[in-house]
Amino acid sequence: MGTRNSFVVFVFVLVASSFFTPTTFGQTKVKEANAFEVFPIGKVVKEGGRTFIVLDKKYEPGLLGLDKFSFVTVIYWFDRNDTPKKRSILQVHPRGNKKNPLRGVFATHSPVRPNLIGVSRCDIISVKNNIIEVEDIDAFSGSPVIDLKS
Repeated sequence: MGTRNSFVVFVFVLVASSFFTPTTFGQTKVKEANAFEVFPIGKVVKEGGRTFIVLDKKYEPGLLGLDKFSFVTVIYWFDRNDTPKKRSILQVHPRGNKKNPLRGVFATHSPVRPNLIGVSRCDIISVKNNIIEVEDIDAFSGSPVIDLKS
């Protein structure tokens, strides 16, 4: 990945008590969000009907043992939707179909949302060097991969 792109992600982490203050039952007061920098570890590559997760070579040691698993959870960035307008959309018709009832983005898998994090569980075909071949992924070729989980 020749250039080092960074993606600044503003994340409210509600599981860490340092980010919210309980007030009364059922209500919390969210403290000011912290900014996090997230750096891609690789990218999605789709070619010839095959799908690969290609990591930067420096992350290859982190793949040790992944070949023993049948699937990997890939966390990636919806980079083609990274505009203030698309980040402000909070309600969508699922799958872009107006016949589907309007829903909040947190009740859908919509790629337009405040934080453009995508998550796909992918069946592993093979792991070789810094490349994982997967069955398929709901991401575009070139999408930055920001993490993997077994």
